[in-house]
Amino acid sequence: MKYPVIIHKDEETGYGVTIPDIPGCFAYGDTQEESILNIQEAVELYYHREDISEPPAASQMEDLLNSELYTRDSFLYLADIDFAFIAPKTQRINITVPEYKLIRIDRAAKDKGISRSAFFVDSAERLIRNLSVAKTVGRRQKKSVLP
Repeated sequence: MKYPVIIHKDEETGYGVTIPDIPGCFAYGDTQEESILNIQEAVELYYHREDISEPPAASQMEDLLNSELYTRDSFLYLADIDFAFIAPKTQRINITVPEYKLIRIDRAAKDKGISRSAFFVDSAERLIRNLSVAKTVGRRQKKSVLP
């Protein structure tokens, strides 16, 4: 669904994104493009941290033009935010795993006191988080070597 957001740039900083329909949720990026790309991740992290289970209603852009959040140093953007991550519905999947690896996975899941499915989901989420952090660090390292 499309949600209006307010993007602003302060002196000597990157771009900040305020999401008026989700008070307290903000995104950031060194460039406009990066700040826009970070909106989805910011919303997901915020929703998980605050344990919210319903998406908000979207404001009208016209209403934000008269808001105190909108200043002459900012601009409005219509962001596509996917709230599928809060869907409580589970989905059955079929995967193929070598038997010896499945035995190791089952042992690890048992040691943690969780099901095989929970182990796969937890591991995948941890991997996604690590990849996201590595991507962000990689972008910063690339920028640091440029003149």
